[in-house]
Amino acid sequence: MAPNIFQTNFSEVYSYLSQFTRWRPYQHRVLANVDGQLVPIPINLDTVNRLCGMSLTAFQLEAFFASVAESKDAVLTSEDVVVSKVGRDLYNKLFRGYARKQWGLDPSELDSSFTARVPTRTNRDDRYFTNRYQAMPFCGYTRMFEQMPSHPYIKLMLNTDYREVANPVPWGHLVPSGPIDAFCDYRYGKLPYRSLRFEHVTLPQASFQAVGAVNYPNDDAYTRITEFKHLTGQPHSQTWLVYAYPTDAGDPRYPVPRAKNQALYKKYLAEADALEHVTFVGRLATYRYYNMDQVLAQALAAFEKIQAWHASDAGKGVANGAALVVAA
Repeated sequence: MAPNIFQTNFSEVYSYLSQFTRWRPYQHRVLANVDGQLVPIPINLDTVNRLCGMSLTAFQLEAFFASVAESKDAVLTSEDVVVSKVGRDLYNKLFRGYARKQWGLDPSELDSSFTARVPTRTNRDDRYFTNRYQAMPFCGYTRMFEQMPSHPYIKLMLNTDYREVANPVPWGHLVPSGPIDAFCDYRYGKLPYRSLRFEHVTLPQASFQAVGAVNYPNDDAYTRITEFKHLTGQPHSQTWLVYAYPTDAGDPRYPVPRAKNQALYKKYLAEADALEHVTFVGRLATYRYYNMDQVLAQALAAFEKIQAWHASDAGKGVANGAALVVAA
């Protein structure tokens, strides 16, 4: 699987998940394999100095970025975002090849939202995230997720099509979190997603790489190698790697950030908005890339809204049934 690091600035999200797990403090670091070197990602002072053969100081780096940045009348694409910040050379070395593999498209064909969230630093901070809370569930995500539905009011049904149970099971509110186009029976066609194929490798050595993840924005078919021992802290004489290969096949994972895809999604959104007592939550249901903490914040906000509505005068007239949550 791909590395999922819990990180957030939302104290309410951290507090909520802390009901279900203890935490192992962990700050994720990522390197990129470029021109035979391993350099920090996101771009920082060391990244620039190593790739460009310079010895700039933090005070000089901002001026360097300004000197190589390309002026854009309008920042519309992912390419525009990067070249307008750090110039064409760093864009080609660090972003273009990775994006072409990840999305199967050139960054010039992708909406600016894909790279707008990628920071650029003028110091030597090599942490991938800078949020207040950064940790891994002490006993892993599986154990944490097992704890979350452990409640007498929650019934978990796996490998079940919600249509098989929606009629016999009384419910007052439906919360789909799977792909919205599938929920609507693909009435307007399928929304494009990208997925990942994983290759698992076990090596008879204590470690393979210096950090949890190394990106490959080059000609290799994979985009990333993850070594999970860094994330979990497990001491062992062997190590386990996962190679990530982007693909169009497999489970939908990443909504493809293009204007025409958003236009298609809005057709499904109009269908969703017309439904009573139905709330779509999550990355697939709202066709938007969310980090883990953002999804949880969205779910908590949706719960509060649904709870408040059912407690209102309008909601009291609705049959009181359980919430039926439809997962992907």
